[in-house]
Amino acid sequence: MSMMKAAVFVEKNRIELADKKIPDVGPKDALIRVTTTTICGTDVHILKAEYPVEKGLTIGHEPVGVIEKLGSAVEGFAEGQRVIAGAITPSGVSNACLCGQCSQDGRGTRHGFKPMGGWRFGNTIDGCQAEYLLVPDAEANLALVPDHLTDEQVLMCPDIMSTGFAGAEAGKVRIGDTVAVFAQGPIGLCATAGAKLMGATRIIAVDGNPKRLEIARKMGADEVVDISAGNPVDKILEMTDGRGVDVAIEALGLQTTFQNCLEVLRPGGTLSSLGVYSGDITIPLSGFHAGLGDHTIVTSLCPGGKERMRRLMDVISSGRLDLNAMVTHERKLDDIVEAYDLFSHQRDGVLKVAIKPF
Repeated sequence: MSMMKAAVFVEKNRIELADKKIPDVGPKDALIRVTTTTICGTDVHILKAEYPVEKGLTIGHEPVGVIEKLGSAVEGFAEGQRVIAGAITPSGVSNACLCGQCSQDGRGTRHGFKPMGGWRFGNTIDGCQAEYLLVPDAEANLALVPDHLTDEQVLMCPDIMSTGFAGAEAGKVRIGDTVAVFAQGPIGLCATAGAKLMGATRIIAVDGNPKRLEIARKMGADEVVDISAGNPVDKILEMTDGRGVDVAIEALGLQTTFQNCLEVLRPGGTLSSLGVYSGDITIPLSGFHAGLGDHTIVTSLCPGGKERMRRLMDVISSGRLDLNAMVTHERKLDDIVEAYDLFSHQRDGVLKVAIKPF
């Protein structure tokens, strides 16, 4: 067999299933037979042409699978093993990696557009919404899946869990902190869980979807704010007696939520931004206190690499976090177009769709 099915970007508002050649395996690569993958909000940005990729590129960056073939120089792994690879695939030897910023490997710079660090799957190289995936720098990026964990249990690790946790980590959440997480989609829910694991003792989840707010409580939220009931900034300031929050995590990528995060910060608080923005954002004078509020604004790109993936799977194995509730639907790869329609329009209470190529 030399051909495979793959979901490719055709043009604005068109991602379709196509036949593509199964990739050749280089010395440092691994070929993965994909058993489960999913659709990300970033993929929807690609679908809408809000984030540009080359026509014909295979989309997707959240793979779970089985090693089909290993490159001649790859050690420490064997064909037939179950693995995941992070959405970010650092080489391990770049300047960024050696400076401790593996997510910013720097090889995502594309045609003078903008660098996206080590994000290559479905961005600069073919991704994993396909029957097979070529993983570059396999030794640095493959992580073995423990036998007792299902595909669905580890499906959030390559991107969503790693990104959400990064929001809490970059925000330097401390024991006893009050944290507000704006937007309780998959990444926001993981940011809520991450803040809880890092020691926040009061977590306020913000969203307009009652079902997502209910799940947020299961992920660690102590209180919830429904944006349909009024201005969330006023509500949070009232809840904190005007003090504001120590850390506000933005998990949607909109000007409104970015500004709301600024406006609920205490003096010296931190805005941790996770959203992928499809246009310019501005910093409001009032929310930024004219630059005199001692505020910190930080951004995060999903950390990758095998050690990051191992740590995340250890969190799942420990029983400290159960993300099964986030996988709400399942579809075959043959039904990928319908799955995109479901996910992009947020119908039927969808959070994440497990895509099964085989």
